Amino acid sequence: MGQRQHGQVRRRRVFYIPGYDPIHPRRYRELYRKEGAAQAAISGYVLSQTAKTGAGPYGWHVAARIEGAEVAADIEVLVWSDIVRSSMKQGIVATYLQLLRTAWAYIGSGALWRLMRLRKGPIIAALYPVLMLTGQLALALALARGAGALLAQSTVPLAGWLGLAIVWPVLAWFRSKDNRLFAYYLMHDYAFAAQAGGANPPELEDRMRVFQSAIADALEDDVDEVLIVGHSSGAHLAVSILADLIRADALPKDGPALSFLSLGQVVPMVSFLPGATRLRADLHFLSARPEITWLDVTAPGDGCAFALCDPVAVTGVAPADQRWPLVISAAFTQTLSPARWRALRWRFFRLHFQYLCAFDRPGDYDYFRITAGPLTLAKRFAGRNPSRSLIASPASRYTSMAA
Repeated sequence: MGQRQHGQVRRRRVFYIPGYDPIHPRRYRELYRKEGAAQAAISGYVLSQTAKTGAGPYGWHVAARIEGAEVAADIEVLVWSDIVRSSMKQGIVATYLQLLRTAWAYIGSGALWRLMRLRKGPIIAALYPVLMLTGQLALALALARGAGALLAQSTVPLAGWLGLAIVWPVLAWFRSKDNRLFAYYLMHDYAFAAQAGGANPPELEDRMRVFQSAIADALEDDVDEVLIVGHSSGAHLAVSILADLIRADALPKDGPALSFLSLGQVVPMVSFLPGATRLRADLHFLSARPEITWLDVTAPGDGCAFALCDPVAVTGVAPADQRWPLVISAAFTQTLSPARWRALRWRFFRLHFQYLCAFDRPGDYDYFRITAGPLTLAKRFAGRNPSRSLIASPASRYTSMAA
C-alpha cells in the first residue's frame, strides 16, 4: 500500500492492445526484445525478457533494473488479430465496393473535411488506398484498351473486347504485391472503422468484454500498477474497455494503480463519424475519472496519427471537469538523432511504431521505462505540462453520446 501511495512499482501487469493488425502477437514480443535491448544499452539500464508461464493472453515476462530499482513486469497482448484477418477476407470486387462505401461514410457525413482541419497527415494516409486502388484499376483498364485495340485489327470476331481479359490479372498482380503497397490493407482498416458509421461490430464488442475481464482479474493481483497500452486504433478500444470497467465498479479498493497509455492514436477517425455514440460517451466519461491516469503520446513526425490532438476535446465531448488525457509529444525530430531521423523519415508505417521502439536521443518518453520502470505513470509524469502545440478546439460535427 505504501509503495502504491508513493508511486513506486516493484511488480506491474501490462496489457497491450494493438491496432488493426492481422499479424501474430509474437511480432510485438520480438519488437520489445530487440528494441528494449537497444534502449537499455543507450540509456544505461538492464532489461531482460523471458517467456510467459501459465495461462491467459499471449505475453512475456520482463525483469529490469532501472533507476536503481528492481522491477518485474508481465506484458500481455490482448489479441484481436483473428477479427482483423476475417475482415480482410474480401475479394478484389468486394474491396472496390468497400472503397465506395467507406468514401461515402466519410464524405457524406462531412467527417472528412473536419478531420482535415486537425491534421492532414492521417487524411493523406486515408486517401492513399483510395488513390492507389483507383490508379491500379485505371492502369488495368488502360492496358485492356491498348490490348483491345491491337486485337481489333485481327479477323477474330469481337477480338477487340478480348482485351478486357487483361483487367483481372493486372488487379490480381497488384493485390499479390500488397505486402509492399499496403493499399488493400489500409482500405480494409478504414472500412472496418466506418462499416457501421463508427459503431463497433458485435464480434469486436464481444472480444472487448473478454479484454475487460482480463484487466479486472489483473486488478485483483498483488501488483503495484496495471498499465493498459492502446496503440493506433487500439487506443479507442482501450477507452471503451476502461470506461466499461469503471462503470461496472470493477476496481478493487486499495488495488493497484490503473494507468492508460495511448500511443499514435487515431481516435477522431472513428469518433467523428455519426454512429460513434458509444465511443463519444466513453471519451466523455473516462476523461473526468479520478481512478485512472491517462497519458496520450503522439508525434508530428508520425503522419498516421492525429498528433497532439486531445481526442476528447477535438471530438467536442469534453466535460467541464475534464482532467485527461495529458497530451505530450514524442518529438521524433528531437529524440532521434539526425541520422536516425533521415533513415526513418519517409518510412511512414515504421514511424507509426516508433513509440514502441528505442530512441537514440531519449527524452522524457521512454516506452521501456514506462512499462518496466519503478514509477507509476502518474508519478513519472507528475507535474508535466501538456504540449504547447496541443490541439483542443472542438471540430466534430457529431457530438451525440450513447445513454
